[in-house]
Amino acid sequence: MTITAPRDFLKVLFDAAVRAADPLTGIKVHLPDKPKGRTVVIGAGKGAAQMARALESVWDGKLEGLVVTRYGYGCETRAVEIVEAAHPVPDAEGLAAARRLMETVGGLTEDDLVIALICGGGSALLPAPPEGLTLEDEIALNEMLLASGAPISAMNVVRKHLSTIKGGRLAATTRARVVSLIVSDIPGDNPAHVASGPTVPDGSTRHEALEIVRQYGLKLPQAALDHLNSPKADAPRPNDPIFSRHEHHIIASAGVSLEAAATVATSQGITPVILSDAIEGESRDVALVHAAIAREVLGRDRPFSKPVVILSGGETTVTLRAKGGKGGRNGEFTLAIALAIDGQEGIHVLAADTDGIDGSEDNAGAFADGGTVRRLRAVGLDPRRLLDGNDSYSAFKAIGDLFETGPTGTNVNDFRAILIR
Repeated sequence: MTITAPRDFLKVLFDAAVRAADPLTGIKVHLPDKPKGRTVVIGAGKGAAQMARALESVWDGKLEGLVVTRYGYGCETRAVEIVEAAHPVPDAEGLAAARRLMETVGGLTEDDLVIALICGGGSALLPAPPEGLTLEDEIALNEMLLASGAPISAMNVVRKHLSTIKGGRLAATTRARVVSLIVSDIPGDNPAHVASGPTVPDGSTRHEALEIVRQYGLKLPQAALDHLNSPKADAPRPNDPIFSRHEHHIIASAGVSLEAAATVATSQGITPVILSDAIEGESRDVALVHAAIAREVLGRDRPFSKPVVILSGGETTVTLRAKGGKGGRNGEFTLAIALAIDGQEGIHVLAADTDGIDGSEDNAGAFADGGTVRRLRAVGLDPRRLLDGNDSYSAFKAIGDLFETGPTGTNVNDFRAILIR
C-alpha cells in the first residue's frame, strides 16, 4: 500500500497508542471491592486527574480524596479534589499537596480503602524532603538528575531515598487497605519505579542511591549526603507486614500502546515492527541506532522489507551540554535522526511523548524526514549546532515541524514511529 500523507499516517498511529493507554479500560478491569468504611482516592502524576475522573465514572458509591497533577493538566471531577503543581521541577504547591496526601491517609482505619492513582510525573509533583533538607534542596536534586543523563530507574532510586513520601512511604502511613492502579511510563513496567513508588516499595537501598550519586557525579548538598549515609534514609522493604493487605495493578503501559499502533498500521496495509517498549539510553545515541536500521531497510530491504513502520517506546534521556536550549528527549531524538537520514527520501519519523508535552515546552515531539536538514539550512539554521546546544525545539519550530497535541490525559512515555517506503 502507498501512504500518500506520511505524517497523517504517523499521527494516526500516535492517536491509537494514546487511546490504548486510556486509564478507564484498566480501571474497570481492576476495580476493587467496596470497603466497610470510607473509600479515599489519592494520586499523583500528569494523568492523575483524568484517572480520577475515570474512576468516578464507574464507582458505584461514595468517594472522597485528593490527587495532584501538573499545571494545566487538571479536569473537572465530582468528588475528588484536583490540585495542580509544578513539573518537572517541584514547587511549594507540590510540597503542600504531598503533606495533604500524607494527612489524608494517616487517620484511616483497617475498614477503609485507599485507591491510589499513580502515573508518570508523580516524582516531581510530590516533593517531600526529609528532616534537614529543604524544598530548594529537592529542586536542585531534580535539576541535577534531569541534566545527568541517568536512566529514570536510577533517578528514582535516588529520589525515593531522599524523600518522606516515596519508596512506599505514603502507603506505609495508613492502616487502610491500599489498591494502587498504575499507568506505567517506566521501561520494564516495574510498579515501584513509577512516580518513585509512593505506594509500592521496592528492594533498592540507600547504598545503591549513593553509588548512583557517585557514578553520575551528582553534586548533592552535604545534608543530602549525610542523610543517604544514615539509616534514616532506609525505605520500607517490600516484605514489611504493613503492605500485606495492599495490591497494585499496571492498568496501561507502553507495550499495550505499541501493539495498538501496530494493529492500525496493519489495517492500512503497512507491516509494523516493534523493536522494544523499554528502550533507554541517550536520545541522540538511540536515534543513531534507529537511523541505521531505517537506512538498511531503505537501501537493502533488510532486516525488514519496505514498506514498514518501525515502532519503539521506553524512556530515553538527555545529558545537557549547554544552557538555554529548549526541547525534550523526543525532540532531541528527532533532530539527531534527521541529521543521520539527511537526503534519504522515503524515511519519515515521528517521536513524541504520549502525555502531550516533551520536556518543558508546549509540543509533544516533532516530525522529521530526509529533507529536514535541508529545510533547516534554508532558513539559516545549523542543525548540528542546534543539537549540540540541546535546542531541538527552536529547530523544529522554525520549520513548522513541531508535533502539538496538548495534554492527552495519560502517560506511557516515548512513542517513536519510523515509516520506510
